[in-house]
Amino acid sequence: MTKKLKRNYRKAKYVLYKETLVDFKEHFWAFIGSFVGLGFISLLQFKIFTPSDYVFLIGSFGASCVLIYGVIESPLAQPRNLIGGHVISAMIGVSIQKLFPDLIWIAAPLAVSLSIVFMQITKTLHPPGGATALIAIAGSEKIKELSYWYVVSPVLLGAIILLITALIFNNMSSKRHYPSKGNFISKKELKKRIPFL
Repeated sequence: MTKKLKRNYRKAKYVLYKETLVDFKEHFWAFIGSFVGLGFISLLQFKIFTPSDYVFLIGSFGASCVLIYGVIESPLAQPRNLIGGHVISAMIGVSIQKLFPDLIWIAAPLAVSLSIVFMQITKTLHPPGGATALIAIAGSEKIKELSYWYVVSPVLLGAIILLITALIFNNMSSKRHYPSKGNFISKKELKKRIPFL
């Protein structure tokens, strides 16, 4: 009994120790990737387009940066989730905003809830997608004026910029691999899931 307790104590101590180690290279690449990715989107917003004419920088991109540069092994941070989660949520958000333009107390929770379900169904769960749907409902009048163009730009174009930056900077270190190799499906598994291929 005491041996088992001691062994469990050693394991817990190792896990706690390992989780608190600081990996400066990991932090460096996460910082550089997120700075360049979001920096490029910010540059587009404030230098190329005047702030009064165009909306390109949306809040949910900040949360995406945390995932795709900070926890690159997470299934929620993979390219399919990044692009699909944002696009699906944006489409749902715009659609719900058009259905209930004056009922924000219904539109906001409905858009986020439907986004979660559709991301789950399509296997594109990306938590910042919920914010993307909410921005379509509660965002500025400029965002609402974009209508379905909101899906294309800023959402799709911004997500692609973040993805390209992640593919570059997350693979500059030999310890970092993006997309995660464990998230690919073999041809055999794909044929099993989709028999007509």
